[in-house]
Amino acid sequence: MRETAQIGVIGGSGFYAFLQDAVEVEVDTPYGPPSDPLVVGSLGGRSVAFVPRHGADHRFPPHRIPYRANLWALRSLGVGQVLAPCAVGGLRPELGPGALVVCDQLVDRTSGREQTYFDTGAVHVGFADPYCPTGRGVAVRLAGDAGWPVTDGGTMVVVEGPRFSTRAESQWFAAQGWAVVNMTGHPEAVLARELALCYTAIALVTDLDAGVEGGSGVSQAEVFRVFADNTERLRDLLLGVVAALPLDRSCACGSALDGIEHDLTLP
Repeated sequence: MRETAQIGVIGGSGFYAFLQDAVEVEVDTPYGPPSDPLVVGSLGGRSVAFVPRHGADHRFPPHRIPYRANLWALRSLGVGQVLAPCAVGGLRPELGPGALVVCDQLVDRTSGREQTYFDTGAVHVGFADPYCPTGRGVAVRLAGDAGWPVTDGGTMVVVEGPRFSTRAESQWFAAQGWAVVNMTGHPEAVLARELALCYTAIALVTDLDAGVEGGSGVSQAEVFRVFADNTERLRDLLLGVVAALPLDRSCACGSALDGIEHDLTLP
């Protein structure tokens, strides 16, 4: 019998170790294989599917991640809600390393990425509010309960990468009032919406972006170090959110395709 899951997690490779009775599941999709075989297990009475965004060995740079396959694979296992922890750079002085932002808006500055499942026909899915309000509320509440400095809301600007921003770009992003900068939040969020999935981004600030403060600018080593320093704390938060998410979805995410004509056969 094929494994099924209620909640999906897209993130770093450390999370699946917390799943009970975890098994690897190979999933074929019309868009090729996902970043790695999915790992499915149980957590607090919930069935959870996990996929490492960059692959278990971090072989996929941000612009080469098989985003369409990852989201399709999760939905094909029955996932209705997706949690997406990610590393971000802070665009405000108060959003320094170790801060947490549960974003409510997104700005796309990527280019050339496959960002839709609808390659034919006029299919326009609403995306005014990119993130699930229910998932956001649970994440903010539990982070606050845990004493984590959490910002409720803020705009994530997603850049193409894999390079980091110039100082001028960083200063421009900050001048727009955006909160954090990231390389993977798009097209992940829009693909989740096109599959009528709930999607909640949980952004861990690993650095102040280059133009926000002086100094030598952000480095890959710094990003990896800060993320590693906060891995246990982020895992604990994710475990709590998984257990607290209401499985009866009352938000609008699940009806994103209602009334829209399309020829896509959903998994």
